[in-house]
Amino acid sequence: MFHRPRLSLAGLLLFVPLLLVNAQVVKEPSGPNGQSKDQKTKPTVSKDQALKGAKTAEPDPEAVERRNMAVSLLTSLADDARSFRDQKLRARVLARTADALWTTEPDRARDLFRRAWEAAEIGDAEAARHANEEVRGNQAPAGVRFRRGGGRDMRNEVLRIIAKRDRKLAEEFLTRLEEAADREAKDAAADANRSRPDDQWSASAAQAKRLALARALLQDGDVERAIQFAAPVLEQVNRDSIFFLSELRQKNAPAADAAFASLLARTAGDPVADANTVSGLSSYAFTPLLYVTFSNEGGSNVNQSGPLSGPPDLSPALRSAFFRTASGILMRPLPPPDQDRTTSGRFGKFMVIKRLLPLYERYEPEQAALLRTHLTALASGLPEPDIADGNRVVDRGVVPDNPDEDPLKKLQNRLDRARTSEERDNIYADVAAPLANKGDLQSRELAGKIEDSELRQAVLAFIDFELLRHAFQKKDVSELVRIARTGELTHIQRAWGYSQAAQLVSDKDAARAIDYLQEAAAEARRIDGEDPDRARGLLAVASGFARSDRVRAWEMVSEAVKAANSAPAFTGDDGMLSAMLMTKSMGLVTNAAADDFNVAGVFQSLAVDDLYRAVALAKTFSAETARANAIISTARAVLEPKQVEGPRVN
Repeated sequence: MFHRPRLSLAGLLLFVPLLLVNAQVVKEPSGPNGQSKDQKTKPTVSKDQALKGAKTAEPDPEAVERRNMAVSLLTSLADDARSFRDQKLRARVLARTADALWTTEPDRARDLFRRAWEAAEIGDAEAARHANEEVRGNQAPAGVRFRRGGGRDMRNEVLRIIAKRDRKLAEEFLTRLEEAADREAKDAAADANRSRPDDQWSASAAQAKRLALARALLQDGDVERAIQFAAPVLEQVNRDSIFFLSELRQKNAPAADAAFASLLARTAGDPVADANTVSGLSSYAFTPLLYVTFSNEGGSNVNQSGPLSGPPDLSPALRSAFFRTASGILMRPLPPPDQDRTTSGRFGKFMVIKRLLPLYERYEPEQAALLRTHLTALASGLPEPDIADGNRVVDRGVVPDNPDEDPLKKLQNRLDRARTSEERDNIYADVAAPLANKGDLQSRELAGKIEDSELRQAVLAFIDFELLRHAFQKKDVSELVRIARTGELTHIQRAWGYSQAAQLVSDKDAARAIDYLQEAAAEARRIDGEDPDRARGLLAVASGFARSDRVRAWEMVSEAVKAANSAPAFTGDDGMLSAMLMTKSMGLVTNAAADDFNVAGVFQSLAVDDLYRAVALAKTFSAETARANAIISTARAVLEPKQVEGPRVN
């Protein structure tokens, strides 16, 4: 919101000259002939002259023209959005266009926000209908459930943008969203009454929508609203609810602890609660933002949404309540194998107890003795209980790393007990991958000992990406380039490595930066023409040249646009690199942000250089999403020149 200044600039300029109208030059000491060195006074300034001097400078016609053009671009884009068949895309374009127009055209922007909300409501309703049809037809693959579990909701996205600009309008839409979520909560209640052994770690779709907006409100500082919105769906232990409580505790510890105490009381009497439920509760109590579950085969699933920060400072009473609840669940007898419907099974329960035992020994030694006995009984029915000794997830976040401990010693102990080459291969993989996360080159040596060629290749590919990412984080240019040249990487990963190396040396060694960018371009051009990674890689090269050589930057952007038009899946706003490794005993996913793969940064940069050329180039994207992203970014360069990058459409 803008406040009218009490005194305009013109007023200030007028006030100052009038004070000087009758001022005279101060005389200096007299010269030899008795006259002053400066006998003359400055002529009196007339009132008309003062008023004339007080006029503000005329606005720069070129700047006015640029702003008018930016507004026209956004207005035309909003009009074009009426024809978009994809309601989700329509809502995003309208909301982001309104956000970009807000400082210049607030009334028009407010109208666009309302249109964005209408499109978001329609889009969400269509998505919900398709989801229900898939569920009824048993056609929803596991990956679909994962995506919906994240609570991606267009109304949430639109609301977050509105909240930055117009609180009153945001309150209006929030009320409507709450009413809709209340209706959806009934579906969540039905989900809670149903056993979901394959989905224990994520919230239902209806719950996730509430929690996604609640987390957004937390991030924006509206803690009270976040609590009110999340409260109805904090009655079930899952990754989303526990992560929300951990994030809430950073803002309001008493409220978070009270909600956790209520969740403990409810869980204690829940007949379907199992070892993974306990592991989820332990995330809040001891490993905030780290959520670990185990399968009946001894494998682990790890979700982490922030750096490990150590256990929170819970009151002794609340910590004891956790241990009582956990013991009550963990000591329940397991049903026969053919009737076991728990998410953890026997092996998973064994792993959870082994993971939590050091905490019991520290805080509840009497209960620790009982659990140790129960652990021994569970081990007697397991084929390979020793696998837990080498699974680093068991200790992650619970037992501090010992810098003096030799991981290879434990490795050899496990190898000595392995009976088959498959077991040995998985042991090497289990130890090598976590070492790569720390930049330890021993990880490659261990991976090279894997006999299964397919697994060895997969592990090496994951390790090299981890090493590449680690080298960039440490700003180790030589290591970054070495891995980009020799590692088991994809072309887009190599292009990213070279482009990041160029960024790191651009200020000190422009020639080297250019060499690295040329290598990045060569890798990008090796990617198939219909693969959107080709366009992403070329955009990264263009972004690099935009920092030093605008001529080459324009050439690379033009090439990137052509590549994008050959790749229907390109959006211009999905810059992210990922690597995944799945073994018998673990699943690992690692990500690296790649903003230079997006259109926003380079188009904003080039729009400053030549607005009209940037506009013309942005309009040549054939895909609506990429074109909208480029146009909004170009307009923002004019309307918000100090903003590095604004919201984008994806």
